[in-house]
Amino acid sequence: MTSGHLDDCRPILLPIEFFDRAAPELAIRLIGVSMFVAGVGGVIVETEAYTRDDPASHSFRGPTLRNAAMFGHAGTAYVYRSYGLHWCFNIVARGGGAVLLRALEPTAGLDIMLERRGGASPLCSGPGRLAQALAIDASFDALPVYQEPFKLSDRTCEPDVAVGPRIGISQAREKPWRFGLQGSPQLSRRFPLR
Repeated sequence: MTSGHLDDCRPILLPIEFFDRAAPELAIRLIGVSMFVAGVGGVIVETEAYTRDDPASHSFRGPTLRNAAMFGHAGTAYVYRSYGLHWCFNIVARGGGAVLLRALEPTAGLDIMLERRGGASPLCSGPGRLAQALAIDASFDALPVYQEPFKLSDRTCEPDVAVGPRIGISQAREKPWRFGLQGSPQLSRRFPLR
């Protein structure tokens, strides 16, 4: 796959088993996957991984009402509100880990996304914008992402993945667990040059 281009990949729907892997592995594997919510969405171009033993993870201190979805089956949606302002959408990985979706390259329902975002762009660059554009809120928490209204389809070619430290957190910032499609203009923040 060439940098920033996803046109040559045909979709294969993802089974539940796809998600049953450690969060860093799932985060890498989700780059280039197409995700739609009720027909609106695009290609995942940026993710961040969080594991159960990671002090930056919501699951680090154990189960609570807020993070209960993280202790469910891999492939479950975990949705939370960040700083009381923005919804953030995660996919639960193996063992209490999760992958935060940070950016999406919009491919379907652009007019709907633009309306949901109040005409603001970029549409899906950043976790709050992504959730708003896809109309994801607390009602999606604990839903399986391998069933409607979600539709995730796999890539058939290997993307060029950029790797860097996570952003917007205060603990364990040094972990290189932010992943992105190299060269994508939709990233929430550029990766350091290799």
